Amino acid sequence: MSQEPKRGHFAKEEGEIILREHEYDGIQEYDQKLPNWWLFTFYGAIVWFVIHWGVYYYTDFFRTPQERVKQEIVAVQQAKAAELEKTLATLDDSTLVHEWATKPEVVSAGEVTYLTNCTACHGADLSATISAGGNKVPLPGLPLNDHQWKFGSKPMDLFKLINVGSPPESSGHNGAKMQAWGQTLGPKKVAEVTAYLIAKLPEDFKDIPAK
Repeated sequence: MSQEPKRGHFAKEEGEIILREHEYDGIQEYDQKLPNWWLFTFYGAIVWFVIHWGVYYYTDFFRTPQERVKQEIVAVQQAKAAELEKTLATLDDSTLVHEWATKPEVVSAGEVTYLTNCTACHGADLSATISAGGNKVPLPGLPLNDHQWKFGSKPMDLFKLINVGSPPESSGHNGAKMQAWGQTLGPKKVAEVTAYLIAKLPEDFKDIPAK
């Protein structure tokens, strides 16, 4: 015959079974001492939560996703600025004409970038038009093959225009202004596009002397 459980508030020893003294609507509650491994795990979790909560919210040890994104954006901007500074340090009219524009791999890379990003405004053939129904339909940009350079005819003028966009005082062509492609492409690709245009329009830049 089983022994009746002892009455009390809480079990104090392992294996002890207590029938707690309170009773509600005929419902009684048993109590047993929890194993030490379970108690240590539970208390350890509480301690870990308190430490983690304090470190997370009151120190800079953990970064939030927003902070990580901001830091990555800053790092990208700094890298672009460093790349621009490095590119501009060695870039000039002569270098663009006699070095960049004479390398097939550079011109080919510039062509890919141009066809991907620039044809919507300046056309695949640089005429700022597109064929539709047998007619030439004008595009938003200025033609590049008419030998008219509105913001300077030197290679570095063209590089700067692509890199930083239309000057602030410009009203644009029919209201459309060149965006600052350097922010999207980076200075290296801008220089490659410039080299591609020089290679396509050699007559416009033939007077640039070699170093």
